[in-house]
Amino acid sequence: MIIERLSQEHLNIEKLLAILERELEVFDRGDRPDYEVIHAVISYFEVYPEVYHHPQEDLVFAKLRARDPAAAAKVGDLAREHQKGAQLLRRVAQAVDSVLAERGILPEDVDLIVRDFIAYERRHMRMEDRDFFPVAVKVLEPQDWTEIASAATSQNDPLFSDVAEERFDTLRTYFAA
Repeated sequence: MIIERLSQEHLNIEKLLAILERELEVFDRGDRPDYEVIHAVISYFEVYPEVYHHPQEDLVFAKLRARDPAAAAKVGDLAREHQKGAQLLRRVAQAVDSVLAERGILPEDVDLIVRDFIAYERRHMRMEDRDFFPVAVKVLEPQDWTEIASAATSQNDPLFSDVAEERFDTLRTYFAA
């Protein structure tokens, strides 16, 4: 079922947030984090959640809104939340680029930008896991799920699937260590 896949993807995303958090701790100590790993995490967030994960959630949410507008209203504005996450990710990418280009960004500003992104993503996923997914499972009918499945992309996760993309080799190596 699509909800199970979306929930698993949330667990995978949490692993990447934990990596980002660990690299930020290295940065906060004044040491040099692994910028290749950080760039790979940013790249993953730019690709998979934005291009595949969120559109799948949007399909489920559209069906929920059609079937039970009041339940959908309680979940909130999913599209706006996804846009805000993408905006925060762009800020992270800009902050990292500024550090690497030695453009004089303060370490505490980098810390705040990255921690804001991590906290936002965790809050967002908790809300979906706690509020959105259960109500969708409760409200949507078998025909809704069939229609969602037929409209959903079958794109495999570029990092956590057996057809993983080469550009994420750095992250897979990080997980293996």
